[in-house]
Amino acid sequence: MFDTKKVSIEWGGKTLTLETGKVARQADGAVIATLGETVVLCAVTAAKSVKEGQDFFPLTVHYQEKFSSAGRIPGGFFKRERGATERETLVSRLTDRPIRPLFPEGFYNEINVIAQVMSYDGENEPDILAMIAASAALTLSGVPFMGPIGAARVGYKDGEYQLNPTDAEIAEGELDLVVAATHDAVMMVESEAKELSEDVMLGAVMFAHKASQQVIDAIIDLAEQAAKDPWELAEQDDKSAMKAELKRLIGDDIAKAYKTTQKSDRAAQLNAARDKAKAAMADKTPQEQMAAIKLVKKLEAEIVRTAILKDGRRIDGRDTKTVRPIEAEVHFLPRAHGSALFTRGETQTIATCTLGTKDAEQMIDGLNGLSYQHFMLHYNFPPYSVGEVGRFGAPSRRDIGHGKLAWRALHAVLPTKDEFPYTIRVTSDITESNGSSSMATVCGGSLALMDAGVPIKRPVSGIAMGLILEGKDFAVLSDILGDEDHLGDMDFKVAGTSEGITSLQMDIKIAGITEEIMRTALAQAKEGRAHILGEMAKALGETRSELSAHAPRIETMQIDKSKIRDVIGTGGKVIREIVATTGAKVDIDDEGVIKISSSDLGQIEAARQWIRGIVEEPEVGKIYNGKVVNIVDFGAFVNFMGGKDGLVHVSEIKNERVANVGDVLSEGQEVKVKVLEIDGRGKVRLSMRVVDQETGAELEDTRPPREPREGGDRDRGPRGDRGDRGPRRDGDRGRGPRRDGDRGPRGDRGDRGPRRDRPEGGRDEGPEPEFAPAFLKGGDE
Repeated sequence: MFDTKKVSIEWGGKTLTLETGKVARQADGAVIATLGETVVLCAVTAAKSVKEGQDFFPLTVHYQEKFSSAGRIPGGFFKRERGATERETLVSRLTDRPIRPLFPEGFYNEINVIAQVMSYDGENEPDILAMIAASAALTLSGVPFMGPIGAARVGYKDGEYQLNPTDAEIAEGELDLVVAATHDAVMMVESEAKELSEDVMLGAVMFAHKASQQVIDAIIDLAEQAAKDPWELAEQDDKSAMKAELKRLIGDDIAKAYKTTQKSDRAAQLNAARDKAKAAMADKTPQEQMAAIKLVKKLEAEIVRTAILKDGRRIDGRDTKTVRPIEAEVHFLPRAHGSALFTRGETQTIATCTLGTKDAEQMIDGLNGLSYQHFMLHYNFPPYSVGEVGRFGAPSRRDIGHGKLAWRALHAVLPTKDEFPYTIRVTSDITESNGSSSMATVCGGSLALMDAGVPIKRPVSGIAMGLILEGKDFAVLSDILGDEDHLGDMDFKVAGTSEGITSLQMDIKIAGITEEIMRTALAQAKEGRAHILGEMAKALGETRSELSAHAPRIETMQIDKSKIRDVIGTGGKVIREIVATTGAKVDIDDEGVIKISSSDLGQIEAARQWIRGIVEEPEVGKIYNGKVVNIVDFGAFVNFMGGKDGLVHVSEIKNERVANVGDVLSEGQEVKVKVLEIDGRGKVRLSMRVVDQETGAELEDTRPPREPREGGDRDRGPRGDRGDRGPRRDGDRGRGPRRDGDRGPRGDRGDRGPRRDRPEGGRDEGPEPEFAPAFLKGGDE
């Protein structure tokens, strides 16, 4: 029934399988890609005609993770997959970026690429499979796709590259890099690194490129078996005459506009030139007018690119390596925990850093289950930043992608949660944009983190590099403008510290670039990053030693795991009482690590002392602060260590005699006490009279020792203490061991012999047995 075609290769020690013909047969192309037990289905459909008046390529890529693929049910009220998550958006962009440049100019048929994770084994990541399946499905579909592409993930540990490492291997290593490439050239790079050198990063890209070539060969093998007939494209009309006419009409105007350094003035001049061209073409057909608009854009590109390649002169007059002027200012916002205003040319961001407690972490419900993110970076791009009117609201795919790039750049230098137990949120609000606002986010975010007192390893800067490539001639541009991005061939972004690269992203608008171009771009970017770090240091060179006065303080303490239930209490009663009474937040984990947070250090200390009182044992001879909780005739009970009470006997309240305890103490009164004794059952005897109640200092005990009573006073120790009289019998009389011991079962006289006769109403006054307790042997009771 099914005409199934399949190819398999050994790839990185695992089997990669591509299969078509069994599922989604009505799509133009459909491929199931399998690696281990991770399975991704990708289906491609293309419109057979172009909508009237359409002058752009409507390619849409959707990536979706099915929770059933990991044997999970989605969280939330609806219990089903809904809008795209941040990860799904990022993988959709990851797939879109390398395939978009591989469609021919003038192809405007709408295309849908839908990749769905159908099975996930928790080891082999589905994002790489989605890219491979999309490439294979497009290659089989017959649409004019100049692929295929391959993709691979690379890790780096102990000086060795790893192909398609697991999440655990990435966490232990120093690199997470994804590359997409054609057989001859690299198309896209996305990475996070732990301050690696340019040579190591370039080696990783080349390693991934070589691995992706194996995948490309497998896709070609499958296409030879199952590819549909290629579409026939309509021949493009010769527009050379129209182009020459437009150049004669507005060529000088465009050249003059691109010599204007101010963006708004340049835009006004370019719009005037375009309006002039539209007026000249007013009598043409709509199709010819649309063609003229595209030719004007080509004319602009040619003028800019020629000036750069031949004269080395850029739009704003800079050479290829100069970075625009930089202004950096920290503590820009008085109430933010950390803030910075970073301006580079006509690109500007207000970056803020906010510190929170554990309960502010972001909960992520994904294929691997619930996870928690303690570092977030959010990028916002309002339309006023480019002087336009537009949509303002939820973040776009671009916003999410730019934010994740900056997140990767800064994540590598953050302290661990043990070193800095805060939830960290960085926001970047772009207030002006003319090239590389994502790299401005990296710079501003780094300054905001340092201003907030986050102990990052080193400051991070970022720079965007461009490329003009004509044949074998090329020029790499540092710190590109927006127009240079649109009219150029590459957007190459590098972020890092003085010690190495932390993030690398590259998008190519042509059929790929060579190793030589990448090496040149990395070296030039290193110089630019160093310059930017120097300018940033003028505002703030290192992390502040103190947190903002408005930031919460978090103190950490470790307790024995056996004491966790005592701190939490039945149903959380104790920990809720601590929070309600002290005002501090208290979090405790399964390892006994307690985090106490508040903006008031006094509240933190109060909670800490409360918890210590619960988990620590009192020490004999140590002085504690306490509170009277109960008054009795013979003294007062004082709570002095969280949930621990002790007795201050009436004789230990003052050095002079106290006739009525209530005359001296009252419930709720705060007192200072010294631990005199802890008996074998944990009962604590306290003293107030040997402690200065004002200062808490220990006083010398001036009370003379007690004289023995007439008749022989037993050695009973201090008043109220039963001395060494042995364990107390039932009834709490402290009269030594019960004499049931050798009598056999209760009621049985054991081996005591016949009961002695005694006088009626009296007892036998025979010799006292040796084991008789003291009070039976005479003496003062």
